[in-house]
Amino acid sequence: MNMVRTGLLLAALTALFVVVGYALGGQGGAMLALVFAAGTNLFAWWNSDKMALAANGAQEVDERSAPELVGMVRELAQRAGIPAPRVYIVESDQPNAFATGRNPENGAVAVNTGLMRMLTRGELAGVVAHEIAHIKNRDTLIMTVAATVAGAVSSIAQFGMFFGGSRREGGLGPIGSIALAILAPLAAMIIQMAVSRAREYVADNEGGRIVGDPMLLASALAKIAHGAAAIPNEAAERNPAMAHMFIVNPLTGGGIDNLFSTHPDVNNRIAALQQLAQELGVARAAPAAQPGAAWRRTPERDSAGGDRAAARPWG
Repeated sequence: MNMVRTGLLLAALTALFVVVGYALGGQGGAMLALVFAAGTNLFAWWNSDKMALAANGAQEVDERSAPELVGMVRELAQRAGIPAPRVYIVESDQPNAFATGRNPENGAVAVNTGLMRMLTRGELAGVVAHEIAHIKNRDTLIMTVAATVAGAVSSIAQFGMFFGGSRREGGLGPIGSIALAILAPLAAMIIQMAVSRAREYVADNEGGRIVGDPMLLASALAKIAHGAAAIPNEAAERNPAMAHMFIVNPLTGGGIDNLFSTHPDVNNRIAALQQLAQELGVARAAPAAQPGAAWRRTPERDSAGGDRAAARPWG
């Protein structure tokens, strides 16, 4: 159902783009809008991973510099049936992570140092599995297209406000152009964020299945939401358009499922993961949303029992 919903939302976003182009320039304007969208999407498709990684100051790591993390990513990618993504670490105290790449063959997973300090080993595996699910489902491409088209709608609408022409000349006139400049970007943003929320639920479900215990991801989400709300992410604040990429909103760390939220409410996501855990026969109570032990510690040291219970599903 979420896949169908995503397709409908992307179709609506494309239709909005064509409508704006047609409103500003008739059939010729609609065609120019489509050509402009195709060009910007091609650029974003080819360069979005490089831009996202550079904007967040991500540094690539390998088996020598981060053997446990790289090994974890490779094992979970193998479970998901995709090539092992490149692995990056971002020096940021905010617990968060994101995935990027135009296809599974060019995927990358970036993990904040704050996330590695806060989560247990099993919880980190749940987060990595979520990001691998994004790559497997090509959500990084879907969200790049959605963000690019939404941005193009806004740009063309703003252009039309200044060059829309008068009604006598076939344009919208001053009032119509101003209304279009306000309403079109707003509608595009709502659709884009709806696409983002739909894809998060899909990645949660797929990630829970990949890691083998959905409650590992549920526990991680509770901790991340708590930490992201208290610890700012300067790179994300400078580039708010990238907020949809992260596992939890890096700008607010929470909120409700509303039209202007890039992510579903964490409580709703945890509830969905609890239901999935029941279906898989691994249901158990999620730990409290408090900072946990570092993920590098061994299962025997995990006083909450998270790693002892979780090592079997994925390790």
